[in-house]
Amino acid sequence: MTERESELLKEGRLLPVMEHFYTLQGEGAHAGKAAYFIRLGGCDVGCHWCDVKDSWDAEKHPLTDMEELAKQATSNSKTIVITGGEPLMWNLDFLTSKLKEFGATIHIETSGAYSLSGELDWITLSPKKLAEVQADVLEKASELKCIIFNNDDFRFAEKYAELVNPNAKLYLQVEWSKRDKISQKLVEYVKENPKWQVSVQTHKYLDIP
Repeated sequence: MTERESELLKEGRLLPVMEHFYTLQGEGAHAGKAAYFIRLGGCDVGCHWCDVKDSWDAEKHPLTDMEELAKQATSNSKTIVITGGEPLMWNLDFLTSKLKEFGATIHIETSGAYSLSGELDWITLSPKKLAEVQADVLEKASELKCIIFNNDDFRFAEKYAELVNPNAKLYLQVEWSKRDKISQKLVEYVKENPKWQVSVQTHKYLDIP
């Protein structure tokens, strides 16, 4: 990386992009809505069940001009989802300002391990046991989505239900590889604890990105 590229990366004018594509949101409160996804490279949280481990190493993914990407994304959809990896590793001020110039509503999916940057309309917090969630993310999260991989994850979810702001929607989502073993347990848990809703990975059932 050149010195100039390093400066532009710090400013958020160039960011590592693993992929970007137009599809449907598969999870949470906005499931079923058409949206353009921008998946940024780089994550140091390292969940063992992550289904996009190729995103972890930022250096594997090309530095991309955020103004051009914002223009391309918003030509397809005015609903933009920034995901990763862990997108808040990067300064999102420039990208989100450009997306807003082009009329976008901006969603982000984050572990909360880093503080917020940029202008965001919907914040999906999916906390991980390997990283504490930053206070500003807890305060502003629009929805809390906890992945259930084993029985202890119900305890972990309840911990963050207490910490997140009272307006956040609460979702439990079975980890995909455990769906046959845990789905019924998750359903029973939500019936007993109706403050939660079940989030289903509809995009996987529909076989779309």
